[in-house]
Amino acid sequence: MISLGSLFSRQQPALLGIDISSSSVMLVELSHDKTGNLVLDRCAIEPLEAGWVVDGNIEKFDEVAEVVRRVVKKSGTRTHNVAMALPPSAVISKKILLPGGLSEAELEIQVESEANKYIPFSLDEVSLDFCVLGPSANSSGDVEVLIAASRKEKVQDRQGLAEAAGLKPVVVDVESYASRLATTRLIENMPNKGVDTMVALFDVGSLTTSMQVIRNDEVLYERDQAFGGAQLTQLIVRQYGFSAEEAELKKRSGELPEDYESGVLKPFVESLTQEIARALQFFFTSTPNNRVDYVMLAGGSSSLTGLTESVTQQTSFACLLVNPFEGMQIGSGIRENKLRREASFYLTACGLALRRFTQ
Repeated sequence: MISLGSLFSRQQPALLGIDISSSSVMLVELSHDKTGNLVLDRCAIEPLEAGWVVDGNIEKFDEVAEVVRRVVKKSGTRTHNVAMALPPSAVISKKILLPGGLSEAELEIQVESEANKYIPFSLDEVSLDFCVLGPSANSSGDVEVLIAASRKEKVQDRQGLAEAAGLKPVVVDVESYASRLATTRLIENMPNKGVDTMVALFDVGSLTTSMQVIRNDEVLYERDQAFGGAQLTQLIVRQYGFSAEEAELKKRSGELPEDYESGVLKPFVESLTQEIARALQFFFTSTPNNRVDYVMLAGGSSSLTGLTESVTQQTSFACLLVNPFEGMQIGSGIRENKLRREASFYLTACGLALRRFTQ
């Protein structure tokens, strides 16, 4: 069986988490101190030009590899092992039931047999992995197994990027699994250790906003919407006549005309709030649920001025900006003011870096 690399690999001695979105490359490196507390040793972010990564596909390999090299150099790390991730659209995942007590070899045979039913292309073209989740709640004697498969070229793209940047890819994860791992750590720090707390996590990217509803480390609902920060860039272009590149740079630096907040940002925040409220309503109408305990926002456009307040006002649910480094020690080389502004961008990269301490 060809391993996806994987969601389920063993602990590595030191590990970088590198998240490649459509607009940025983000790096996180974590460690434990002597008392077992998590320490953020390094983090860095570098922008990508529009069109270099589209729908998770690397369209400009050499240029993206150069940005990965740049972000590694900027971070100052000497670690070479890296965890990277594929977008959920590139991965087929399925929970299946198998008899308990099978050996690893027997499990592999059964998983390959089951995978044939769900994967619409030859297993020769696929990187496949699986993880035993535990005994089935509804079927005595059986175990729940999660299988994940991706076309080999998708995995090889990520591996090739790592190698081109002088890194050794040891984990290839799924973006939504990594962001969930980082979010679950935050939920467990909530009152009553977050037991039965229902969280709607929105990762607001450049082109896509991904929604996951999580309770007790289980995903109840997932949905992607074609809405994100690139639309704010387009509004800036239309309003002020900048090129797309100028608008993106000015959006990141905050160097915009005086009427930007009232004329452009506020209407965009209202539109984004309505998209979030609509996604929640869709969840409520398609499941037995009618409320969430928290809405959590992450991603490049999550920290826009007034967004959390606007979401709370529109939905009546508490809305928090995710800080994946909450409760961690912050390394001496980290600029804390900059980190406070950018922490929510690093959710997936942080989840990838946490793979060092899982399995």
